[in-house]
Amino acid sequence: MIMHSNPLVTETEVPLLEKRVLIIEDEAVFAGAVRKRLQRAGYNAEVAGNLAQGAAKISEAAPDMLLLDMRLPDGSGLGFLSRLQDNDDNAFPVLVMSAYGEIEDAVSAMKSGASDYLKKPIDLDELMITVERVLEKDELSQKLTYSSKREQHAHEGVEFLGESPAITAIRQQIDRLKQVTGAGIPPTLLILGETGTGKDVVARLLHANSARSERPFVHVDCASLPKDLIEAELFGHEKGAFTSAHAARTGLVEAAEDGVLFMDEIGELPMDLQAKLLAVLERRTLRKVGTTKERPVAAWIIAATNRDIAELVNRGEFRSDLYYRLNVLSISIAPLRDRGDDIILLARHFTEQSAKRYGIKSVGLSAQAVQALGAYHWPGNVRELKHMIERAVLLSGEGELSAESLSLSAAAETGDPFKPDLTLDNAELMLIKNALEKCNGNVSKAARELGITRMALRYRIKKHNLE
Repeated sequence: MIMHSNPLVTETEVPLLEKRVLIIEDEAVFAGAVRKRLQRAGYNAEVAGNLAQGAAKISEAAPDMLLLDMRLPDGSGLGFLSRLQDNDDNAFPVLVMSAYGEIEDAVSAMKSGASDYLKKPIDLDELMITVERVLEKDELSQKLTYSSKREQHAHEGVEFLGESPAITAIRQQIDRLKQVTGAGIPPTLLILGETGTGKDVVARLLHANSARSERPFVHVDCASLPKDLIEAELFGHEKGAFTSAHAARTGLVEAAEDGVLFMDEIGELPMDLQAKLLAVLERRTLRKVGTTKERPVAAWIIAATNRDIAELVNRGEFRSDLYYRLNVLSISIAPLRDRGDDIILLARHFTEQSAKRYGIKSVGLSAQAVQALGAYHWPGNVRELKHMIERAVLLSGEGELSAESLSLSAAAETGDPFKPDLTLDNAELMLIKNALEKCNGNVSKAARELGITRMALRYRIKKHNLE
């Protein structure tokens, strides 16, 4: 297969009708039959009778897939394939078609980057199955390339700062876990901690420090998955499995391959899906929606939650067997208020980081600001601290940040960090309002500012009745 380099795909599935297939074949009757069969299936199919015509059509607009005959009037399909590979813009899979005596050429084409080959005479039903399989494989390859580059970029900025005993102990746990990820499938791991403590950062560090660091990291926010499609999103589906399933789709679990599947907000997973996830963990296989065929699951599964799972089990809202299966290993992240001098260490780090980002030369913390930071309860934890510092740097410019610029002077003066209005929900509401205001109501930009997905922000906007 010719590897994709640009552009990277998004997570939105491309409608089947937009898939363009180019057929380079000089046998007009056969080419016409293939074209009609593809069009009936919803593809945009075109025919070129020789390599020159095919090259011209590709230069006009690259297809999503190429069906290439090995013998054409103006040259060899194998040579044409080699020329395609020399140009990174030709990012599409190639299905080779060869006559009986040309199998060696077909094998050479596979070694040169073709996705698959079919031997003539070709059964049209077999052709359609192969086309769908190649396109699905290509889509998955693009997603993993995108995911790999995105996560590689994300790891460059991943930091888990702190010198408190609680944070030092977590770093030691991460180092010890590196040894158990080298062979086989590591045991499932559960990360516990309040909202904003950095559970996703710990998950990314576990991935970056493991033997799977070069493999995909797939982040699943269980709270933001659409309820009516959650099973299909997680496990994938076959074409026609339900009304809107116009094409087969690879689920998030399978997309993680032999990398890491990070299931954030696992406490929000519906009970029926909990049973199916348990089956995946027990058998290490999954079944797509609409099929009975099982596929192996090799991903290291890491889950996280800000909820008391044991209490959810007692209330019958979370399966006890799934809880025990997830909690083979666990890491608990202490809230920011219990991390002592880490508050000031992080505040100075975020101050320098924000000043650098916005081109502000000199920013520091006044003595009063340090006192106010230490007196505050931090219900939103590290995330709240980061965004509060960023806002203060933007509003204050150069010089020292005061307690007033942090909007923490009242809490510091009263010495009462446990004010009635400083609940976790209120802190989350304040952060979302500030982000939306800063981004002029742009949800996508606000989600990036908050470090969460757009769907996760939509969920929280609805939760706080901000629609």
